[in-house]
Amino acid sequence: MAAEDPSVSGVSGRYATALFELARDEKSVDAVKADLDKFHQLLTESDDLRRLVRSPVFSADTQAKALAAVLEKAEISGIAANFLKVLTANRRLFAVADVIRAFSALVAKFRGEASADVTVAEALSDKNLDALKDALKAVTGKDVALNVKVDPSIIGGLVVKLGSRMVDSSLRTKLNSIKHAMKEAG
Repeated sequence: MAAEDPSVSGVSGRYATALFELARDEKSVDAVKADLDKFHQLLTESDDLRRLVRSPVFSADTQAKALAAVLEKAEISGIAANFLKVLTANRRLFAVADVIRAFSALVAKFRGEASADVTVAEALSDKNLDALKDALKAVTGKDVALNVKVDPSIIGGLVVKLGSRMVDSSLRTKLNSIKHAMKEAG
């Protein structure tokens, strides 16, 4: 399955595939995805957690103890918690964001959903997320799982990547194209 999806490759793809197959066999794909989504949210919100995950300075033991505390506080348990502990023990915790992204892609494929990466300048309301999902469903004919990233540098608008297609309606891109056109004219 990993070879069919270009976003699921390398070390992160192998880990994600192993986790997905275990979760599928244990009939707990939804629970594992929910726990990984919760961990990913913590990762995006906490500079300290990102530093713990990415920095090679921390020993495996230090990472394991800190991770155990984070998992307990976040109430992440079962397969997802054990998996995160394995990543830590194998010194692969730095790849956790890529593993979660690859796992989400496998889950989307399993559910018959398409997956889209969306970059926005500021967080979208539930109403706007639903409207975006509906618009993408109209284009693809499938339910679309959104991986939303907030990047204030795009100024406004959004960037949507759905498979190999990308739509960039960000103000940053529009301003850059105007600037480029003005240079060409001058």
